[in-house]
Amino acid sequence: MVEKKGLGKAVGHAVLWFGIAIVLFPLYIALVATTHTFDVLIGSTPLWFGGEFLKNFTTVLTQGLKAAGGIPVWVMMANSLVMALGIAIGKIAISITAAYAIVYFRFPGRELCFVLIFITLMMPVEVRIVPTFQVAANLNFIDSYLGLVLPLIASATATFLYRQMFMTIPAELLEAARIDGAGPWRFFVDVVLPLSRTNTAALFVVLFIYGWNQYLWPLLVTNQEGMYTIVMGIQRMVNIPDAVPEWNLIMAVALLGMLPWWCSACRSFSSVASWKPKNKPAKRIPAWHASSSRT
Repeated sequence: MVEKKGLGKAVGHAVLWFGIAIVLFPLYIALVATTHTFDVLIGSTPLWFGGEFLKNFTTVLTQGLKAAGGIPVWVMMANSLVMALGIAIGKIAISITAAYAIVYFRFPGRELCFVLIFITLMMPVEVRIVPTFQVAANLNFIDSYLGLVLPLIASATATFLYRQMFMTIPAELLEAARIDGAGPWRFFVDVVLPLSRTNTAALFVVLFIYGWNQYLWPLLVTNQEGMYTIVMGIQRMVNIPDAVPEWNLIMAVALLGMLPWWCSACRSFSSVASWKPKNKPAKRIPAWHASSSRT
C-alpha cells in the first residue's frame, strides 16, 4: 500500500472536501429556506438562517399546503413508509424463497425458471407498467395499499443475488444437516438464513429506499389525496396552477422526504466518530532467530 505524504495528501483531502461541499450545498440552501417566511424568498436566496424553522415544519406536518389539497405531510410520510416497508419485506421474502428453491431443490425446468426470472431485468419499466396497471385496475387495487405494494414486490435482482450467495454455501453443510435429520425447512431456518443475514440487511436498505422514492407507480394507482406519497406530495406542491410556490414550506417537505437519507447519514457519521484504529500486534521473533541472536 502506497501512503501519500505532504502535498499529495493535502490535495487529496482538498478534493474530497470540495466534493462533499458540492453535494451538501443544495441541502444547506434548502435548510436555510425552511427558516424564512414566504416573502423573504421571493426574488432572493438567503444564505443564512432565519427564525421560522419550527413554524414552517409545524405547518407542513399538521396542515399541509392549502393550495395543494391541505393534506398533512405526516399522512404522506405514513403512506410512503407503508409502501417502502411492504416493498422491501415482500421482495426479500419472495426472492429468498425463490432462490432457495432454485438452488436446493431438483425439479424439471429449474434452470428455465431462473432464466425467465433473470430476463425480466432486461424489460424497461415503461413496458411493464401499462399491463401492470390494467391488472391492478381489474382487481380494484386503485387507491389502496395493496395497489401500491403488491405489483412491485417481485424482484429479479434480489433473487439473482440470493441465488449467487446460496451457491457459495459449502455442500458439506447440507450433508451435515441431513445427517443430523434436518429437513429443508430446518436447514433453511438454521443454516441459510443466518448466513444470508448480511445480504438481507444490505438488500433491505436498498429496497426500502427504492420503495420510498417511488413516483411513477403511485402517480398511476392513486387518485385520492389521502393516498399520496411524500414524493407525489412534493410534485403537487411545486406544480400549483395560477399560484406562486411557497418555497419555504416546499423545502421543509423535501427535507422530511429525505428522512431515510438523514438517518443513514447520522448512522454513518456516528460510525466514523466511534471508529478507532486497531492496534497492530507486535511481531514475534521466530524461535530459531531468537536463539541465533543470543549466540
